[in-house]
Amino acid sequence: MTSHSLIDPRPEAVAQPALPEGELSDRRDRFGVLEQLSHATWIFDFDRLCIHWANRQALKLWRADTLEALVARDLSVDLSDTVARRLHQYQSDLVDTDTRFTECWTIYPEGRPCAMLVEFSGIRLGDGRLALFCEHLADHGNNPAMLRSTEALTHTTVMITLYSRAGGVLYSNPAAREAAPAGREQRHRFVREQDYHALMLALHLQGRCRLIAPVLTSRGERWHEVSGHRCRDAVTGEPSWLISEVDVSDLKRTEARAQHLADHDALTGLPNRHYVTHGFQHQLESIGRAGEQAALIFIDLDRFKHVNDSLGHAAGDELLVEMANRLRSAVRHNDRVARLGGDEFLVLATADDIAGYVEQLSSRLLKVLSQPGAVRNTEVQVTPSLGVSIYPQDGTDIHTLMRHADLAMYRAKDAGRNRVAYFAPEMTAAAQKRLTMESELRHALERREFVVYYQPRVDVRSNRICGAEALVRWQHPKRGLIAPGVFISYAEDCGLIGELGAQVLEIAARQQARWQAQGLDLAVSVNLSPRQFLEGTLVEEMRRTVEATGCDPRRIELEITESVLLGNDDSTVETLEQLAGMGFRIAVDDFGTGYSNLAYLQRYPIDCLKIDRSFISKVVDSAQPIAGLIITMCRMLGVQMVAEGVETQSQLDWLKQQDCHQYQGYLFSHPLPATAFEALLPGRLEPAAGGAD
Repeated sequence: MTSHSLIDPRPEAVAQPALPEGELSDRRDRFGVLEQLSHATWIFDFDRLCIHWANRQALKLWRADTLEALVARDLSVDLSDTVARRLHQYQSDLVDTDTRFTECWTIYPEGRPCAMLVEFSGIRLGDGRLALFCEHLADHGNNPAMLRSTEALTHTTVMITLYSRAGGVLYSNPAAREAAPAGREQRHRFVREQDYHALMLALHLQGRCRLIAPVLTSRGERWHEVSGHRCRDAVTGEPSWLISEVDVSDLKRTEARAQHLADHDALTGLPNRHYVTHGFQHQLESIGRAGEQAALIFIDLDRFKHVNDSLGHAAGDELLVEMANRLRSAVRHNDRVARLGGDEFLVLATADDIAGYVEQLSSRLLKVLSQPGAVRNTEVQVTPSLGVSIYPQDGTDIHTLMRHADLAMYRAKDAGRNRVAYFAPEMTAAAQKRLTMESELRHALERREFVVYYQPRVDVRSNRICGAEALVRWQHPKRGLIAPGVFISYAEDCGLIGELGAQVLEIAARQQARWQAQGLDLAVSVNLSPRQFLEGTLVEEMRRTVEATGCDPRRIELEITESVLLGNDDSTVETLEQLAGMGFRIAVDDFGTGYSNLAYLQRYPIDCLKIDRSFISKVVDSAQPIAGLIITMCRMLGVQMVAEGVETQSQLDWLKQQDCHQYQGYLFSHPLPATAFEALLPGRLEPAAGGAD
């Protein structure tokens, strides 16, 4: 074997510790016979990295005046890592086998390069330690290109090996010797046998090959970029293979990390939509080849947006992580869970009896995901709506199955949420209806097709109108007047609720200014969605509305839901206080149906509580204690109370007994257009007919 290495001592003599008295004499006695050799010989101490002994010819070669001066030189100074590793290879080889080998070395006595051919073998010192016996065979010449190529081959980290056609190693540079595991043939270094066969086939057919493969090395399994070329051995002329290898393990790890990040959700660690499109698809193909069935379950968290809007995005993220952990614990190890984005998750499940298993799994998911949990010291609860599509009957590719499971999920939501629905072909028509509705809503906002109806707010004692609640209607050019229950959920789902709320606010504010100009002292209440409230621009939008419409903010009441106050954070307090400072009144709508809490009512600048219609409708029986408690709470806090949904005289009588301040409902009037509303104002006002609430 021939390879090239380099010893690189500093040119100046760096002294080793002084030798014990008599030590040098012992060395002369032990190795003096070698003085008879006509060529330079010396002994290198592996452990102390210095010359142990040298004959007179070697002293000349090393440019040393005496043996004492040479052995005192510390050759470890400025020793390169490559040479240090090569010396360690020598030591290991000589310990394992009694061998001799020849290499080209360059030494630097007094800083001058001296290239030579050296034969190496092992020799034992007086204390039994193994040392390197070096014999100078010939000078290597002074060809600059040859010397520099030798240097490069020695120090490069590229592993270069020349193999015979039979697979034997003819030459390997230091990097290749260090990397190759002892006693392992080339073909057995490849972790995957097909990589070795691919390399050999390409070399035989094309004379060259390049591939990246996992290989076994002295450092364990690594990724190498392997390049091979067909050539001839310069010594024998026989055909051979020149193989170079570069360790690309760090690059592969970086690529693997980048691929993991591309395929996984950063928040929950679950596979993401990108992974689903190829990873789930591959799994479906495997299931199809095995002739098995599978189910795709589309999961959407009901009311998550309310939690996200009220507690903030950080709290929403915390809840999503909790839901992801619950999903992992609820499925089997061979089921796959992914997060598509937002509050949407997927489960790909396989089973021999897929129908029975999906029924069990869906029941378990409904139970697990609907359990209450604590987020930032606040108890919250969301529920899941599940849509299921079955492979292969509902689709044979992941995109079709996702679309059908999504349609089934919306059917579950339409049926009341917190339930499971299975895909049926007729759901495609419902999906088209949804798309059509969203498109029409966008056009309606652009064309300002939304109008506002006003439901009177009436003083309980005098039964006279003292204000109005602004309620949106859609004046559709083809379908006529559409009630909010038909389109509000669509506006929320497609993100148009904020823009819709802004239009309603502007119309109501202009109407208040118009009534005030007519001498009518009427307060107008307007609903704000949680998203509209928490977008961060509400205060500035309200200022612009006041300037643009000329309304009196003291006669505008902004109705918010309890979920807006759920976060109990400083930004919510600041926004409400700024609005109150501008003169706006703040009311809590549908009070009692959400997270009713006396503490937040005391903290926020609340002027009015509106008791939800569900309590008013039952004041004659089961809900009477709850409604009474809310009224008592209003008195304690000194806030105005308004009862919603009053439809019978007995309900109004009970409110009079409780000294409730105001009411609204069909008993007095349905919501009306502004002109019809104004017709009720001159005197006592009998209940009037109108459109649906």
